[in-house]
Amino acid sequence: MTDLDGLLRRVALQAASDAEDLPACVSEEQVAQAEAQLGFTLHPLLVRLYREIADGGFGPDYRLLPLLGPGAGVVSEFLERREASSGVPYPEWPDGVVPILTWGCAMYAGVDCFSEDGQVLLFEPNVYGGDSWEECWFLDSTGLAAWLETWLAGNGWFDEEAADRDDVVEPRLWDQAGSRLSPVAS
Repeated sequence: MTDLDGLLRRVALQAASDAEDLPACVSEEQVAQAEAQLGFTLHPLLVRLYREIADGGFGPDYRLLPLLGPGAGVVSEFLERREASSGVPYPEWPDGVVPILTWGCAMYAGVDCFSEDGQVLLFEPNVYGGDSWEECWFLDSTGLAAWLETWLAGNGWFDEEAADRDDVVEPRLWDQAGSRLSPVAS
């Protein structure tokens, strides 16, 4: 069992050392507004990150998106991706998965708010071969806490220094993609 309070303290320390001016934390009302727009509750650890650390601006590479914006944010990116999945035979974005950061080149990290541990997924559309988007969804981590631990340890697939190491775990195809990529009613 992960000590979430201890994990959040370490994330806060790393966030503060990586960024001079972190955005203010979000309020309870902003979380409620986000969840109302999304139509589901956010994963509890994700809420704690936004409520206790900052409204994005920390984390690996391009850093976490703000929850509500301005501009690109968790909610707006999710709604845009789901809208693109509306009325098409092969939707690209599953319900309940919120994009939390962009890796560049149209790739995203997302948290599955429908999974107990908040599994972290990698959306890599550059491998898209047509029809189903299943081949573009990878399981990056079985849970958000584990993903944060990987970032703090500097041994994620996304860390430049880790690229030459043998112990780095690469994302693998997400076995739930087929069942979760259901058509969105228009």
